[in-house]
Amino acid sequence: TIRDMTARCLRKEGYTTDVCASGEVAFGLLYEHRYDLVILDIMLPGMSGQEILKELRRTSDMPILMMTALSDEENQLRAFEHQADDYVVKPFSLQILVKRVEALLRRSGALCTEIRAGALTLYPDTLTASYRDVTITLTPKEFDILRLFVTNSHRILMHETLLVRIWGYDFDGNQGIVHASIKKLRDKLPAGMIQTVKGFGYRLMVDDNKETDSGEKDGR
Repeated sequence: TIRDMTARCLRKEGYTTDVCASGEVAFGLLYEHRYDLVILDIMLPGMSGQEILKELRRTSDMPILMMTALSDEENQLRAFEHQADDYVVKPFSLQILVKRVEALLRRSGALCTEIRAGALTLYPDTLTASYRDVTITLTPKEFDILRLFVTNSHRILMHETLLVRIWGYDFDGNQGIVHASIKKLRDKLPAGMIQTVKGFGYRLMVDDNKETDSGEKDGR
């Protein structure tokens, strides 16, 4: 009841939501879709919320808000030790929950209309990018890859990291899909922007005439 009530409230605020009742179903959804935030209970059938949180943090840094009836200090400390971003105790105010969700999404950049790295700008609302005022049209998967590069500008992203973060939790494919996708993305970007680091992976190199930051306007 609380799960469905929360989902209805968030949908009224303009968010797209999926609901599930177990960790196994949750991991299936996370494999199929890209989410900006997870709201997670602790007392669940099969895997507990604490176990799910710990597994999610192995491969993802998306915001995770714990929403549970367990108000004791031990569970709260364990959740934060496993890198939960927030902890809400039932019963709770739906209005306050919405504000907490907004704060987490704003902090993660999910509500920003622009994400910049040098002269390269990404527009999440339209799944497009621009470089020196030239518009770049991207597929959803290409946008996800480029966004991961932009938020890790100049850092090396390993093949395994790209597989897990872009194609899903415990993706059992091979590195060929990464190479093919990077090649298609390179064809749309200026030469040399995505560099291969032999034996490791790839990194995005952009000019720094603009500081990396996020857009000032919010959107969902």
